[in-house]
Amino acid sequence: MKNSIKNYSKNIVICLLLAISNVVHAQIPSKTYFFEEKVDQNNITHELQVDGDYLIHTVYKKSPAQFIMTRGGFTQVEGNRLIVLLEFNSNYEKDQLRTLSIPFELNGKDLILEMKSKHLFKPAPSMKQDLDGKWLFATRGPDTGQERRGEENPRKTLKLLKDGRFQWIAYNTETMKFHGTGGGSFTSQDGKYIEHIEFFSKDNSRVGAELTFNYELKGNDWHHTGNNSKGEPMYEIWAKRKD
Repeated sequence: MKNSIKNYSKNIVICLLLAISNVVHAQIPSKTYFFEEKVDQNNITHELQVDGDYLIHTVYKKSPAQFIMTRGGFTQVEGNRLIVLLEFNSNYEKDQLRTLSIPFELNGKDLILEMKSKHLFKPAPSMKQDLDGKWLFATRGPDTGQERRGEENPRKTLKLLKDGRFQWIAYNTETMKFHGTGGGSFTSQDGKYIEHIEFFSKDNSRVGAELTFNYELKGNDWHHTGNNSKGEPMYEIWAKRKD
């Protein structure tokens, strides 16, 4: 059953990822989009985060919890096709994909994708909160002048927060090595940041956990403190992504 889901995602995910990117360049507001489908009697969730010319597409099963795949990168339009220059691809070892391209069609705020049949994708309700945007892991805290990873380092950990949804992804842009991802819903208010995990690539048993952290914004930095998913104390500094 798992193999059939993964094989299916290899074909359909390319269509989903690229088409949503066209939404961005068609000047549809940057948003979160969801599409639900049934594959081999399993309900599969497709979640897409569109933020300017960047998108992340993640596929997972809620019950029982199972991570399937994630891909993301920068987008550009060529005619009626969207080109996605992938920064990460959890299936890279199998499909070797670094660039994707596919046509799209828009119907108001909805997106229609022509694959084996028509599929309709709808935007999630908008929700603005502290910490919204793209962040790159910079260094371990406290901020005492230690060296930062920097934007140009190929080893990246990206965190995108939008419309009450969060996702982090660890990857290498040169080798396309995928190190892991996790995500779900979040709230950030009055210095408290709370995550509700809905998918986790390394351990499906973590799904359902709620993690509470403290946060403080200092310029373009997000100081993130508390205990990680293993219960260990942590202090991370994330920097707003420039590109």
